[in-house]
Amino acid sequence: MLAVKNINVYYGAIHAIKDISFEVNEGEIVTLIGANGAGKSTILKTISGLAKSKSGEIIYQDVSLTSLPAHEVVKHGISQVPEGRRIFANMSVKENLEMGAYHRRDLAAIPSDIQHIYELFPRLKERKNQLAGTLSGGEQQMLATGRGLMSRPKLLLMDEPSMGLAPLLVKEIFEIIKEINKEGTTILLVEQNAHMALSIANRAYVLETGKIVLAGLAKELAQNEQVKKAYLGG
Repeated sequence: MLAVKNINVYYGAIHAIKDISFEVNEGEIVTLIGANGAGKSTILKTISGLAKSKSGEIIYQDVSLTSLPAHEVVKHGISQVPEGRRIFANMSVKENLEMGAYHRRDLAAIPSDIQHIYELFPRLKERKNQLAGTLSGGEQQMLATGRGLMSRPKLLLMDEPSMGLAPLLVKEIFEIIKEINKEGTTILLVEQNAHMALSIANRAYVLETGKIVLAGLAKELAQNEQVKKAYLGG
């Protein structure tokens, strides 16, 4: 579904992503794990057109995304749930969800999609008229995820969904990620909580300072001594 080929991304003089290649197959949950600053979020931003690669190519379902602006990438069926949630704080929960569907032409289907988001996240239904900025961190994460789904993506990019959340909520968010995947959305997940990420992913790539250093089945990497030591606390 997605092939990232030899991309190189710079922030000024800093070489953030160094000749990285990987792929995501339809129906999978693929996770990128690694320490802070390893380049995980930059990869997602480059796929969604928010950062530009100096070389290499990003191919999604036989279409090159390499030079497309972000709003065109969304139209091809890729949506991002950004790090730090980035909800529209002064708009209601419902208005935030509507914003996720801004480019859609099938307007008649949008209300039923919002209802589906409320089924996935009952708490959002209870707070649908509340200003998004007054929600708790966990509720804001649910809203950011719901907003990402409103564009009906085939591929959902998720950037640090567990960041700053209590352990119980983290478990809940990851259950919902599994549910979204079961419903047919392919997921590329960037996650600091390597233990949770590897527990739900099919495959994983380990990043260190802008390079992929390990790749394989998630359950095998979860048993890898190097991974255990560096990311799983033992």
